Amino acid sequence: MIRKTVTNVQEALRGVEDGMTFMLGGFGLCGIPENAISELVRLGIKDITCISNNAGVDDFGLGLLLQKRQIKKMISSYVGENDEFERQMLSGELDVELTPQGTLAEKCRAAQAGFPAFYTPAGYGTEVAEGKEARDFKGKMYVLEHAYEANFSFVKAWKGDDAGNLIFKGTARNFNPCMCGAAKITVAEVEELVPAGDLDPNEIHIPGIFIQRIFQGEHYEKRIEQRTVRSRN
Repeated sequence: MIRKTVTNVQEALRGVEDGMTFMLGGFGLCGIPENAISELVRLGIKDITCISNNAGVDDFGLGLLLQKRQIKKMISSYVGENDEFERQMLSGELDVELTPQGTLAEKCRAAQAGFPAFYTPAGYGTEVAEGKEARDFKGKMYVLEHAYEANFSFVKAWKGDDAGNLIFKGTARNFNPCMCGAAKITVAEVEELVPAGDLDPNEIHIPGIFIQRIFQGEHYEKRIEQRTVRSRN
């Protein structure tokens, strides 16, 4: 068995450098690689490009990297609840490439599967399609989208084993699975790390072949992005 386990987040992020492109799993604040993000903040890595559905909130998730001006470009589908993200985008401080959510997921999956590009009808006739090849298939126009190219993917799972097999829990099974294996190196942080063979093969969502490094994370906050309560009568 090939062991993918590393001792801590510092070892897991060995090799990250300024100017790299990173994929980061999660949706809102659900299933985000908190430990990896915190380590990127600590390292002070700058001029990076981040591929993520959105950028967390002002003081959590990718918002921490935005606070430190470490992100040069965001490739995402949603500005969301992050006021600093919106401010930097509108002021021109941050290069932002907004992408339809399904297209973003498919560009990750294409990279994961080794496909260089694919055609999609999403975005045709809009700014999304500007400068891109378009083609007619059976009377319907499609836009050519290229697979992402990233140096690292950082994903977060509920359980994992020494071989890198992963199980996601609930809605944390969002962009994490399609980002596994979609970069040169995929780093998985898990809430619980067990010996190979302890996971039920029928419950595994991502096989270890897609993972290069895995470690057990710590201090997960599990924040709620928006808490709404009923007013008293």
